[in-house]
Amino acid sequence: MNISECNSDQEIMVTYPVMSQLRPHIAEEDYLALIREMEGQGGKLIAAKEDENVLGCAFFRRETRLFTGPMVYVDDLVSDGSQRSKGVGHALIDWLSEYCRKKGIKQLVLDSGVQRDQAHKFYFREGFTITSFNFKKSIE
Repeated sequence: MNISECNSDQEIMVTYPVMSQLRPHIAEEDYLALIREMEGQGGKLIAAKEDENVLGCAFFRRETRLFTGPMVYVDDLVSDGSQRSKGVGHALIDWLSEYCRKKGIKQLVLDSGVQRDQAHKFYFREGFTITSFNFKKSIE
């Protein structure tokens, strides 16, 4: 398995079938523009591949917040459904952790939907802890 940053339009678009498993509300025709917009905000997309097959992907960004200081925030992390429990998520977390080490960042942070019990078990196994609640208010 090889993990690398996705830079070209083609490298980004081949991640769509896997990312859409986590974010089914995003239409394929909107995906590239959304990724490019998020890259403009400092984000990066990585993909775990075997040959040319995308096994998993993650979108992350370096941020600084008052309550954490410098951190890497993982917006999205997903393994293809057929690849779950085969080490893909672990490899992505390892890659992100090494990225943090190289940048001197001590915090790797993410949010996970309350309904995602299996993902939570995975994050606990990977050494994550729950440090806060995430609140959201829809504005109409």
